[in-house]
Amino acid sequence: MSRNADRFLASRTAGFTESVIREMTRLALRHGAVNLAQGFPDFPAPEEVKQAAMEAIAADINQYAVTWGAAPLRNAIADYYRRFYGMEVDPDAEITVVCGSTEGMIASLLATVNPGEEVILFEPFYENYGPDAELCGAVRRPVPLRPPDWTFDLEELRAAFSPKTKAIIINNPHNPTGKVFTVDELMQISGLCLEFGALCISDEIYEHIIYDGATHVPAAALPWIRDRAIVVNSVSKTFSVTGWRVGWVIAPPGITASIRKVHDFLTVGAPAPLQQAAAAALRLPDEYFHGLKSAYAKRRAILSAALLEAGLALRPPEGAYYILADIRPLGLGDGDALCRRMVEEAGVAAVPGSSFFRESSAGAAWIRFCFCKKYETLEEAGRLLKEGLRRL
Repeated sequence: MSRNADRFLASRTAGFTESVIREMTRLALRHGAVNLAQGFPDFPAPEEVKQAAMEAIAADINQYAVTWGAAPLRNAIADYYRRFYGMEVDPDAEITVVCGSTEGMIASLLATVNPGEEVILFEPFYENYGPDAELCGAVRRPVPLRPPDWTFDLEELRAAFSPKTKAIIINNPHNPTGKVFTVDELMQISGLCLEFGALCISDEIYEHIIYDGATHVPAAALPWIRDRAIVVNSVSKTFSVTGWRVGWVIAPPGITASIRKVHDFLTVGAPAPLQQAAAAALRLPDEYFHGLKSAYAKRRAILSAALLEAGLALRPPEGAYYILADIRPLGLGDGDALCRRMVEEAGVAAVPGSSFFRESSAGAAWIRFCFCKKYETLEEAGRLLKEGLRRL
C-alpha cells in the first residue's frame, strides 16, 4: 500500500497490535519450540464427539442452520444448564449459538454498549477484552486483581462504577491468573451492578476446569441479576475442540434479540455439522467431566513443579489451564524479553504478562504458561526450562 495508506484505515483500530498470544505461537513454530503460549490442546478430542461431527457431515447437515443456532444444540444447552446448575434457560428466547466465545463477547458488547459508555475490566484481563470494548467505542475502566491470591478491593471496584457504567466483564475461571470468583465476590459484583444499573457479562469458557474443591457459579444463576446477566461460553476448552468455533450466549430475551441481530450480520451462523456434534458433547456422561478435572489437575502438578524447579514463583491456579509465573526470583524483570529469548534459546514458548495489562509495565514481572498439553509435552517443556533458564 502507498505511503498514504493511513488515510484509508479506521481510527478505531489505531491502537491495536497483533495478538501476542498468536505471535508467540508463530515464533514457536518458527523455532521448533514447545508451545506453552496459546491455549489449545495437543491431545485429541473425545472420540464420540469427533464421531458425531463426522456423522453429521455424512448425513448432509452441511447447509445453513437457523441463524441463532440449530434447535438440537439450543435444547442441549438448556438441558446442560439444568443438569449442572439447576438453571432454567429458554432455548428459543435466551440462547444464541455463535462462532466461539470470541464472537460471543464482541456480539454481546456491540448489542448492548453505546459509544462513550464505560466497561469495567478486572486486570490482568484476557487480551481480547480491551479491543472488544474499543470497537464498541466504550471507555475501559480497569480494576486490579492483586497477587498472590488475585483478589479485588471492594472500594476500588465501587469507585470504578459510575452513572456511565454499562457493563462489567468477568472471566470465571479467570485467564490468565486461574482465579475462581467466590460466591461472596459474585454477590459483591452483582450488588454493584444492581446499584448502578449495569450489566454483568461473564466469560465462563473454563467452567469445568477447576481444582481443589473450587466451585463455579454462573453469573446468570444468581436470580437477583438474571435480568442483567450475560453468559458467554463455548465447547472449545471443555471438549478440546478450539478450532471448531462453536459457542453460545445466554441472556434475557430482550438482550438476546439484540445479540442475535448483531450475530446475524457478523457471521450469519456457526458451522452446522459441528453444532450437531456440540450437542452430543454437552450430553456426555458425568464421568467425562470428572475425568477432565483430574487429568488437568495432574497436568497442573507437572508444570507447577517444573516451573518451581526452574526458579520461578507461582500460585497454583484454582481454575483454567494457565499458570501466571513471577520471574523476579530469577533476578529478571522484563517478561517480554525473557519470552522471546526462551522461545529462541530454551525451546519453550510462553506469553509475556504485559499482554494482559493496559499498561504493559504493570505485567513486566509475569509470564503465562498453558498446560493443556500431553503429559510428555509438559515434562519435556520442564526439562528444557530447567536447562534453558540457567543459560539465559
